[in-house]
Amino acid sequence: MMKLFIGNKAYSSWSLRGWLACKLSGLPFEEVTVPLYDEAWEKRREGDEFAPSSGKVPILWDGDDIVVWDSLAIVEYLNDKTDGDLFWPADPAARAMARSMAAEMHSSFAALRREHSMNIRRIFDAVPPSDAVAQDIARIMQLWAQARARHGGDGEYLFGDFSAADLMFAPVVTRFITYQLPVARFAEAYMRAIIAHPWMQEWIGGAQAEDWVIDRFEIPPQIA
Repeated sequence: MMKLFIGNKAYSSWSLRGWLACKLSGLPFEEVTVPLYDEAWEKRREGDEFAPSSGKVPILWDGDDIVVWDSLAIVEYLNDKTDGDLFWPADPAARAMARSMAAEMHSSFAALRREHSMNIRRIFDAVPPSDAVAQDIARIMQLWAQARARHGGDGEYLFGDFSAADLMFAPVVTRFITYQLPVARFAEAYMRAIIAHPWMQEWIGGAQAEDWVIDRFEIPPQIA
C-alpha cells in the first residue's frame, strides 16, 4: 500500500494537495501526519522516510523503492498509475489549460503565500490586501473565469468535474475564506463547491481535531 506523509492539516497547504491527489486516485493509501516545527521536527525530518525530499512534506512512498515528493509530481505519478483517466479533462484543449493552470499555481503567487499562510481553522477580520496580493488575486480570478467560461460547462468545478486543477487551487480557496480576501462574485459559487466537497470536509474535520498550534500562523493580518 502507498504511504503519504503529510504535515499539520490546519496549516500545510502542500500536504492538502498531495492528500487530495491520493483521494482522487481512488487507490488505497496510509496517511501519516507529522507535526511541523515542534521540538522533534528537525530530528524527525532527517529520517530515512524524508531523505529524498530533504525533510519536506508531502512525500509519497509506493512500496519500498518508489518515492515521489512535490505535490505536482505526486499528481503526475498517480495520473500515470491510474492510466491518465482521473486527473485531467479528457478534451485536449481543456487538458492543456488545466495543466498550465496547475503549473502556474505551483510556481506563482508568492505574495499570497507569504502574506496569507494557510490556517484552515480560522477566519480573521478582513484587512485590505497589499498591492502584490491584490495582483495575485486578480490573476487567479482571471484564470478561474477563463476555465469556467471555456470548459466549466454545467459542472461546479473549474473544468466541470473535480480535477487536478481544483486540488491545486483548493488551499487558495481556504486562504480566501480565512482572510476574507476580496474575490469576484462568480468565484463565490466555485469556492462553496470546493469547501463542500466530501474530501475537503474530511480534511477540515481532521484539522479541527488537531491539538497542534503553530503561533506564527495564528497572527491576524495587519493593515499596511
